[in-house]
Amino acid sequence: MRYHRIMVNVVLDTNVLYSAMRSQSGASFKLLSLLGEGSYQISVSVPLFVEYEDALMRLVGSRKLRKTDIEAVSDFVCEQARHQNIFFLWRPLLRDPKDDHIAEVAIAAGCSAVVTYNLKDFKSLEQFNLRVITPSAFLGEIGEI
Repeated sequence: MRYHRIMVNVVLDTNVLYSAMRSQSGASFKLLSLLGEGSYQISVSVPLFVEYEDALMRLVGSRKLRKTDIEAVSDFVCEQARHQNIFFLWRPLLRDPKDDHIAEVAIAAGCSAVVTYNLKDFKSLEQFNLRVITPSAFLGEIGEI
């Protein structure tokens, strides 16, 4: 399935952003670099954004990343994201309860997919017509690889 001319709304799992910041050669980095260019849109909630920041801050000092670099990326993601309030909790839902807040954003925002490297833990989202897809597969679907 390919998406054309329709802004696809997805949720990025934290592992995608973390991977993008660790390497500039992978699908995650390409996906992050396309954010805000009209290929797709992401939705976030406050808890998910806080998790993004926490995970990315752990990279300070590695790979020559400074706190200001992480703050700049966090600010960019926040500016580009569609902010979603959560009014209904679907817990417990996923194999890993720590991922339930990601599912809740995707459901509340009417997303078409969760982009993650952790396909197994998000499998139960299919009951909500949410696809679970890797960054490289998603790039293929939006015509970017």
